[in-house]
Amino acid sequence: MNNSQKFSFKNATDKIDYTFMNDYMFRAVLQENERVLKELTCSLLHLNPDNVETVTILNPIELGEAYDDKAFVLDIKVLLNNAAIINLEMQVVKQDFWTNRSLSYLCSAFQNLKRGEDYSQVKPSCHVGILDFTPFPDYPEFYASNKMMNIKKHYIYNDNFTLNVLDLTQIHLATDEDKEYKIDYWAKLFKTKTWEDLKMLTQNNTVFEEASETLYKLNQDDKVRYLCEMREEGQRILQTYQSLIRQRDEKLAQKDTALAEKDAVIADKNAIIATKDAAIADKDATIAALQAQLAAFQK
Repeated sequence: MNNSQKFSFKNATDKIDYTFMNDYMFRAVLQENERVLKELTCSLLHLNPDNVETVTILNPIELGEAYDDKAFVLDIKVLLNNAAIINLEMQVVKQDFWTNRSLSYLCSAFQNLKRGEDYSQVKPSCHVGILDFTPFPDYPEFYASNKMMNIKKHYIYNDNFTLNVLDLTQIHLATDEDKEYKIDYWAKLFKTKTWEDLKMLTQNNTVFEEASETLYKLNQDDKVRYLCEMREEGQRILQTYQSLIRQRDEKLAQKDTALAEKDAVIADKNAIIATKDAAIADKDATIAALQAQLAAFQK
């Protein structure tokens, strides 16, 4: 067995320490392996890879180098055939404002004119959010494509402005078209947690094998592993904050409900008192009328 066979994901066992679901590892694999980046992008955009000559990452990072988390984002901005800009983002932590964030990324990608260019030269832009949560629970969908549309007559306002969402929690909803472009296989690849399952999934598919080999290689890099660990720690902290905020909001909602119930009881009591006061007033008026009649009779 030579070294290339010995140090391979095919000989690895047990749990994958840092999977594609780690957003730093996801970015690292796609930046390290251009073929994997190209094939994934083509799959998501329903393109034939033979028709794509170049895929260029416009915002490369120095893999393994430390970064400032406040100013650092892990979305991948890809220039396709020097003609279109594709933004890829792996997001596993649910965010209440993800729709605003994704639109912000898409708008940023769409603002791609260079000095001296006019609006006819704007490159089509697409943001693809790969999520481990369902952004619209009432409308679950595995792979959704969203465009600006006239709400009355339902025509597309601009075909160069697209926001796609790949929901990794809804693989069972993959359509025949999704399966034709192997988007469901990519989703399963991202979700795989053990090397054994990865081997089963990548059988007879050289692209998935390359992706897995690159994943294995980067899992052996101490610097990359450290940054993957930092990303997971950051996500744990974010989830903790979000949990605390939800608990606070729930307690506030419970207090508001209790206050509303008290207010309702007080309002009911006030209504009863008002009714009694009205009845007393009616009686007083009746008595006054009778007294007036009596006085008139006595005269």
